[in-house]
Amino acid sequence: MERHSSDDEEDHQHLIPQNDTRNRHREDPISSTAATSPRSSTFQIEDIMQRVQQHRWKISLNKRYVIVAVSLIVSIGLLFLLTDPRELFSANLSSFKLDPLANRVKESELRALYLLRQQQLELLSLWNGTLVNPSLNQSANASSLGSSVLFEDVKSAVSKQISLNKEIQEVLLSPHRTANYSGGGGTGVDSVNFLYDRCRKVDQNLSDRRTVEWKPRSDKFLFAICLSGQMSNHLICLEKHMFFAALLDRVLVIPSPKFDYQYDRVIDIDRINTCLGRNVVVSFDQFKEKAKKNHFRIDRFICYFSSPQLCYVDEEHIKKLKGLGISIDGKLEAPWSEDIKKPSKRTVQDVQTKFKSDDDVIAIGDVFYADMEQDWVMQPGGPINHKCKTLIEPSKLILLTAQRFIQTFLGKNFIALHFRRHGFLKFCNAKSPSCFYPIPQAAECIARIVERSNGAVIYLSTDAAESETSLLQSLVVVDGKIVPLVKRPPRNSAEKWDALLYRHGIEDDSQVDAMLDKTICAMSSVFIGASGSTFTEDILRLRKDWGTSSMCDEYLCRGEEPNFIAEDE
Repeated sequence: MERHSSDDEEDHQHLIPQNDTRNRHREDPISSTAATSPRSSTFQIEDIMQRVQQHRWKISLNKRYVIVAVSLIVSIGLLFLLTDPRELFSANLSSFKLDPLANRVKESELRALYLLRQQQLELLSLWNGTLVNPSLNQSANASSLGSSVLFEDVKSAVSKQISLNKEIQEVLLSPHRTANYSGGGGTGVDSVNFLYDRCRKVDQNLSDRRTVEWKPRSDKFLFAICLSGQMSNHLICLEKHMFFAALLDRVLVIPSPKFDYQYDRVIDIDRINTCLGRNVVVSFDQFKEKAKKNHFRIDRFICYFSSPQLCYVDEEHIKKLKGLGISIDGKLEAPWSEDIKKPSKRTVQDVQTKFKSDDDVIAIGDVFYADMEQDWVMQPGGPINHKCKTLIEPSKLILLTAQRFIQTFLGKNFIALHFRRHGFLKFCNAKSPSCFYPIPQAAECIARIVERSNGAVIYLSTDAAESETSLLQSLVVVDGKIVPLVKRPPRNSAEKWDALLYRHGIEDDSQVDAMLDKTICAMSSVFIGASGSTFTEDILRLRKDWGTSSMCDEYLCRGEEPNFIAEDE
């Protein structure tokens, strides 16, 4: 540092009296010698005075060196206190200038880093010590489900805060880094991975799966009767019939398209036999060929439900069966009293006891509402032992078309929404609570799931009118941006994603369209379903069996009631 001339003069004024005092002590013997020796010459006196002056100058010079050294040490100490030492050694000292404002900013940054590190340590403690998943110690009921959802939300929130904390620390540290900076901080926090996937896949726990073997007698058949509802109901009913056939050691007969849906357009029937490694199902035409002329009949017609109508079969369906050339021996019978509105829980033993028969061909109907070993039925892959992921899945053509649509329009990370509206207003309002939500409320629920899952786009499977979907599109906003709702577009020859359907002549089949919608939804990262819809339930079945179920899958506005409900008629 430079020193002004005024500083030298002040130092000189302070140093002279001290030197005079010391010099007087040293001059005393000289004076006494001069007094006692009159023979001392003038030259001797001058010589002594000259040496005194030289000695005084050396003392003054040494004092100055001391002052300069002390000042330099103090200055360097202040620089270390006010400045990052790394910048001192990397900067040119000759051009160094103190900037009080910059120093205060750096002090604030370092203070912020300290506070962030403390926050990170507290969050880490919360992460490791206080969050215990309540669902591990509770039964699988509604309360447990709600607690588990809350646990996942809190865990996800803590994870995001830890990640944000680390990001802020990185930003604050970036100006202070040098080539040799290693980071860390010695806490071990930075070595932990906090990328917590809130919407990760559900662990299916296949090791605990309970199954039965399906090894039917080749001459014993079970004719499936599925009449309630639409295709989704029938597929669920068909899966339950497979369970019955396995328990009764019978081959399952798939109904004729003249009596039921044309199943071979939407599911691969032959694949079921491949999954079992033996012939366990036959089409109606195959059954007709195998049956002898006098055996092309239903020997016994057993009704699972007795009320409100036997077998859920009316005279019209009986006529359709007879129109296929099938004769029905005997009358419809029910082995027990069972009401569709209040089905009783039944066991494997119940079914084997009540439906066992020596007849060659029996029919059982309708079992869609049957509550029989639900824990087995709802397992991933179902209750039957086989080597595939699921027995009832979309046909290969539909699977490939769904994959091509996803590759064209959606990509890997997308949300699927089944937004049921047609005929749902009256149906939902008859339930308590209602499941029909106003569009703005539905949009808020959807936006929350989008925020949670970070989905880029939503695939919309709906029967809603354009007026409803347009309003919904305008209201699904996250971080100030509208989240696109994508529906399957009309046929366009320039697009090749649906070419397989046209090539095989099934592009205009409504059941193929419905199954294609299901397949796309089942392949999504996150699925939002419609409570009370069997279409949604069949999608959830596929997701469970395929292993695509997410922790964020849920019914639209789960746990909420509509904020407005119309009065009854």
